Amino acid sequence: MDTNLYPLKFMPLFKNKIWGGNRIKELGFDYDPLPNCGEMWVLSAVPGNESVVSNGFLAENTLDEVLEIYMGELVGERNYERFGNQFPLLIKIIDANDKLSIQVHPDDKLAQERGMDNGKTEMWYIIDAEKGSEIVDGFDMELTTEDYKKVVELGRLEKVLHVEHPEPGDVFFIPAGRVHALGSGLLLAEIQQSSDCTYRIYDYNRPGDDGKLRQLHTAEALAAIDFSQLKDGKTHYRQQVNATNNLVECPYFTTNLIPLNKPMRKDFSQLDSFVIYLCTQGICAVKTMDQITPLHAGECVLVPATAQIVELFSQGTAQLLEVYIDPEQYKGEYTHANDNDWVAHFIGDPDKVE
Repeated sequence: MDTNLYPLKFMPLFKNKIWGGNRIKELGFDYDPLPNCGEMWVLSAVPGNESVVSNGFLAENTLDEVLEIYMGELVGERNYERFGNQFPLLIKIIDANDKLSIQVHPDDKLAQERGMDNGKTEMWYIIDAEKGSEIVDGFDMELTTEDYKKVVELGRLEKVLHVEHPEPGDVFFIPAGRVHALGSGLLLAEIQQSSDCTYRIYDYNRPGDDGKLRQLHTAEALAAIDFSQLKDGKTHYRQQVNATNNLVECPYFTTNLIPLNKPMRKDFSQLDSFVIYLCTQGICAVKTMDQITPLHAGECVLVPATAQIVELFSQGTAQLLEVYIDPEQYKGEYTHANDNDWVAHFIGDPDKVE
C-alpha cells in the first residue's frame, strides 16, 4: 500500500454556544442534535478536540497521530523543529448570533509562566456581517492598570472600548493582549495559534447553560492586557482577483486571500511549511501531489510541506484563505510586544498598519 502523504481533509467539530446561531447549517453542515453551532472547528489539534482525517488511507487517524508519523514531511522541517508534535494552528468558522464575552488572551511568555504551551494571537476574516454589526477591538483611550481596575469596579468597561463596524471582506488582526469581542450578526473565519486559553473579563451579566453567571477571569487577565489606545484595528489590504492578496504576516501564521474565477498555479518549492486552504465562498478544488480535492464554503484541506506545486480551480467564483507558517517570519530571537509597531515590524509594510 502507498503510504506517501497526500492532501488531507478533516471531519469538522461542532460547538454549541449560548451566543451561537444556525448559519453554519446554511453552508451545508449538519450538527444535529445541537440546538445551534457557534463554532465549527475546521482544523484542530487542541487536546480533546483533535481533528480526524476523512479521506484516503489515513482516514480515522487524528491530526496529531499523522503529525507524529510524518513530522517535517507534514509541517516542514523548520516548523517541526519549532513546534515538535504539536500542530501550531487552530482554524474555526464562527457564527455569532449574539454578543460574545469581552475577553483577552495571554502571549506566549505569560501562558508558559502559567503552565500552558503557548498563548493566542489570532485574526478574523469577516465572511458576512449584518447591518449594524459591531466588534470590540482594543481600547478607545490610553489606560493605566489603575484606570482599568477603576472602570471595571464601576461597571463602566464598555465606555472605554474601541468599537468597529465590520463589513464582508474586512480583516482584523488580534495580537495576544488586545481586549476584543465579536458582536452579533457575524459569520467569520478565525485563524489562531493552537490554544483554547481565554480570559473572560465581561459578559453582559449573562447566565450560562446552568442559569448562573458565567465565570469571569478579572485577576488572571490583568497581566495579559495591553492598555494602549487603538484608533483603527482594521487591516487595510489590496484585493485582486486570481492573485495572492496578503492579509497578515506574523511569526505565528501568514494568511492570504485568493478570490478565484479561473485556474491558478502556485509554486511552494521554496516554502518549508504546510499550506491550508480554507474555502470561504463558492465551490473550488485544490490539485497537488497527483490528487484533486474539492472544497465548498467552510471546508479546508491541509497540503503537506512536501508538496511543491499547487493548482487552484473554481466553479464560477470562489474565495480561498491560504494559511501557512513561514520560518523566515520567526528566525532568530523573538520577544512579543503587544502593539502595532510589532505588527508593522513583521509585516514590513507601514501602509498595512495605521
